[in-house]
Amino acid sequence: MKSVKNNNRKEPSPAGTENYTWGELAKELELASLIFDHLNLGMSVIDAEGYVAVFNKFLARFLGLDTEATIGRHVSEVFPNTTIQNVAKTGIPELNLVRHIRGHDVVVQRIPIFKNGRVIGIYGEMTYTDVKDIRLLESKLKWLESKVKKYEEKLSSMYPTRYTFDAIYGSSPILLELKKKARKAAALDAPVLITGESGSGKEMFAQAIHHAGQRRTAPFIRINCAAIPRELFESELFGYDKGAFTGALSQGKPGKFELANKGTIFLDEIGELPLEMQPKLLRVLEERELERIGGNRPIKTDFRLICATNQNLDDMLAQKRFREDLFYRINVIHLQIPSLRERREDIIPIACQLLEKITENGHAAKVEISPLAKKILLKHDWPGNARELHNALNRALSTMDGDIIEPWDLPLPLSNRPGRLGEGDTPVLKKAVDRVEKEALQQALAATNNNKAKAAKMLGIHRTILYKKMKKYGL
Repeated sequence: MKSVKNNNRKEPSPAGTENYTWGELAKELELASLIFDHLNLGMSVIDAEGYVAVFNKFLARFLGLDTEATIGRHVSEVFPNTTIQNVAKTGIPELNLVRHIRGHDVVVQRIPIFKNGRVIGIYGEMTYTDVKDIRLLESKLKWLESKVKKYEEKLSSMYPTRYTFDAIYGSSPILLELKKKARKAAALDAPVLITGESGSGKEMFAQAIHHAGQRRTAPFIRINCAAIPRELFESELFGYDKGAFTGALSQGKPGKFELANKGTIFLDEIGELPLEMQPKLLRVLEERELERIGGNRPIKTDFRLICATNQNLDDMLAQKRFREDLFYRINVIHLQIPSLRERREDIIPIACQLLEKITENGHAAKVEISPLAKKILLKHDWPGNARELHNALNRALSTMDGDIIEPWDLPLPLSNRPGRLGEGDTPVLKKAVDRVEKEALQQALAATNNNKAKAAKMLGIHRTILYKKMKKYGL
């Protein structure tokens, strides 16, 4: 390899940094230059002061230069008006630059070479290509990106999330503060533990966090730890390879943690996780890899973890029914969902929203709740929370008259408690109304020869309500 004049010149360097001569740099790159000469693209290495240290044969032929005569010359002599030395000054690479040289479009890369924290040279690469090829490649990349997006959307639709933060109704201060904390959790990727009574909306918050986070386009995989038989836990969570056991699918089966890759895995009822499964789960959470049953290779998986339980995990820790190390691993961000009785001001707004969703396809008119019925709903403690409220409204709709829910339409545990209504003759009045209503239905059906549409029109009610009342009276 040919050297330049003043081969022993030293490069200035900060105190404590090793000094390099151009000759030392050239020696280190001698083997690399031999390799460069056998590659079908232009390659060069310039030292920090701008002198050519390596210049491969492909580049020399393209530029019509002699390799040996070029080595040691300043880069400005080889490439007039070049800005390659800016890379040495800034240490920032310049990638995929399109340049027009000798009648051809070429793609240029300029990459700084670092040693001991300082730039000692610049690696240059030139690919002789047609800009049309670049544009075709760019078009293909855009097409592939669109396909990937479609597959992501399809995968997301297989494991959809129905709830966002806007779908969580209520304006009580305690709920608003909780939603604020949950939104902050969504912006992070740390594990979340959601606790609260049954029916309080733990999964709604889990889905909302997923939907508001960076993984929203990836799957949301839900596992109910209370619904999986003990003997199937490992195969459900981690999957199995073909032939792993009798009855296994011939092609094997991915587990929930594999399916949750790039997305969120939601472990509902985590307190029901068998004790023998807890160390296996802990390993997956820490290592982010798993092995299928019957498999012999680790599978990497990237997921966000959200857990939920209605049990007191502190009591379970004291009773040695839940591992401490697993508890600390899942309990990074803790959200405690308040019960309905802790935010009674949200009961009526939630009831109205639930009614709207329940009746959107079954009633011609909007269903309302009478003032007295609202008082009853507000006084109830709702041990089953929003789930119990939803059930009570469904039952009321099946027995109600007209489009207003009255106290007597509510389930007995709500409406028939001593002193709740304050009107002792209400049941008697309802019986009289039922008797008259049944007779009216019978007369309308007889007059229309049992034509339901005509009978409903005659009575001035929607046909759906007619069917419900016929069922109620056994007609």
